[in-house]
Amino acid sequence: MGQCGITSSKTVLVFLNLIFWAAAGILCYVGAYVFITYDDYEHFFEDVYTLIPAVIIIAVGTLLFIIGLIGCCATIRESRCGLATFVIILLLVFATEVVVVVLGYVYRAKVEDEVDSSIQKVYEEYNGTNSDAPSRAIDYVQRQLHCCGIHNYSDWRNTRWFKEVRNNSVPISCCRPGVVNCTGSLTRPGDLYPEGCEALVVKKLKEIMMYVIWAALTFASIQMLGMLCACVVLCRRGRDPAYELLVSGSTYA
Repeated sequence: MGQCGITSSKTVLVFLNLIFWAAAGILCYVGAYVFITYDDYEHFFEDVYTLIPAVIIIAVGTLLFIIGLIGCCATIRESRCGLATFVIILLLVFATEVVVVVLGYVYRAKVEDEVDSSIQKVYEEYNGTNSDAPSRAIDYVQRQLHCCGIHNYSDWRNTRWFKEVRNNSVPISCCRPGVVNCTGSLTRPGDLYPEGCEALVVKKLKEIMMYVIWAALTFASIQMLGMLCACVVLCRRGRDPAYELLVSGSTYA
């Protein structure tokens, strides 16, 4: 029964190490996605420390590649030192992922205040040119999220751009897709997106932070199973060194 248990634990551990390699790629992808999305919305979000969870999760993903290699070699060779190192590193990574989850929830709670304090300023800087970064950011967000203005399209009346243009219209990026000959005129409000951008930007950024949180929680649970299997192998290895090797079939003296 003990031999069956140790073999099962080692088999599961090898399989988990393969999962760690896949997890490393997924974590790096999630972190990169956060960076790319932040770049699109950076004008609406001034706190760069919000990227800390993304930085940590990319570092964890990179480390998981190394962990998977150490774990596979230590399990196949049944190295007591290697397995101990594997457990310690997993424990450290697990603690790091707990930190990611905590920071994710902290910064997720701050998103609304951050956007609320900066979005008015961004709209005030709009000048309608593609060479201007705030203008590109607003046009991108309005097209991407299907929104217009801060709370609705009427917010454009209070912007400097609207007063300078004096044609009673909003940017073309406010036009609904499929509307023919939309000029952004406020005399045809049915052509425009009715919803404001602030709530949608907050929702989008909170969703992104949740991706980070769920990714960290998912792989933390997998790591707990990995630590458990490694501990089983270590305990059996310490009590009975004369069991059959996983791959070679030889025994210790």
